[in-house]
Amino acid sequence: MIKPELFALLDDYATTPDGMAVSPQGQLVLACPNYADQSKPGCLVLFDTSRHARHWVDVPVHPETALASPMGIAFAPDGDLFICDNQGWPGRPELQFKGRILRLRIEGDRLVKTTVVADGMEHPNGMRIHNGYVYVTQSMLSRVKDPSGLLVSCVYRFPLDAKGIQVSNTLADEHIVYSVLTRNKLCQYGLDGIEFDHEGNLLVGNFGDGAIHRIRFDRQGAVAGEEVWVQDPQQLKSTDGMIMDGKGNLFIADFCANAIARVSPAGKVSRIAQSPDSNGFAGELDQPGEPCIWNGLLVVSCFDLVTDDYNINTEHELPATMSCFNLEEVSR
Repeated sequence: MIKPELFALLDDYATTPDGMAVSPQGQLVLACPNYADQSKPGCLVLFDTSRHARHWVDVPVHPETALASPMGIAFAPDGDLFICDNQGWPGRPELQFKGRILRLRIEGDRLVKTTVVADGMEHPNGMRIHNGYVYVTQSMLSRVKDPSGLLVSCVYRFPLDAKGIQVSNTLADEHIVYSVLTRNKLCQYGLDGIEFDHEGNLLVGNFGDGAIHRIRFDRQGAVAGEEVWVQDPQQLKSTDGMIMDGKGNLFIADFCANAIARVSPAGKVSRIAQSPDSNGFAGELDQPGEPCIWNGLLVVSCFDLVTDDYNINTEHELPATMSCFNLEEVSR
């Protein structure tokens, strides 16, 4: 096992770190939905090359809920930042179908334009931009009642120039490109982490099943084939955020096991780091939510909020933390 190091102790405006992306200027951007304290605005944090963090901007709130809860984020080719505003994660009924996909234009430290790409979503979570589209995992489709009684989740695909799309959270939505069941009855939480491999195949993590699905597209963008590419319960319990390095290694935040897994290009999965329950103040993995590659490091946000029998984590502590690894070491 490889020992993680402390990347950052966050200031009190950031209580729940989650999604990350690297800006066109090479800065690391962190999304904080702040579910641990929703009196703190959902915000974006900016890290400079010395790992110094500062508050960048607050995410515009939903006009009905007065909240913003940024999780997955991704930069478009023009520099605009797309955001999964996952209003529904806390499970409050009045927030369940208020999730949004936002497009923010930020100049310097000033938000100059906000576009609502899609609205009415139940649980938008992970995000990637690929070939003119933004792909979004939606971890729950509770309106879809499968005969098995199992949870349905899906991937939405929206054109980058789209705006004002109203989703129904049913399989009738034209922008859904893939849907699955989560078969693990002990953890009914669906598609979460998302990445594209070097061949342009879509990789999505079925959180509760601890499985990575691989989806192939034809030239028209239709699904041409799909498979469960990786599933090894001994090495991978859950699949939160994930990222692929230049060698084709896929790194996965194993949220429930306090671990990081690496999947080789051949599909072999190995648990490369794991921490016991802790406060994370010395760099331990404290419910890892998302990995990101930045300046020779594998940086990991620590969500540190869910405390149930399926998770190692037992308590939420502040300050919120982030861990890191030397990328060369974990890529071997």
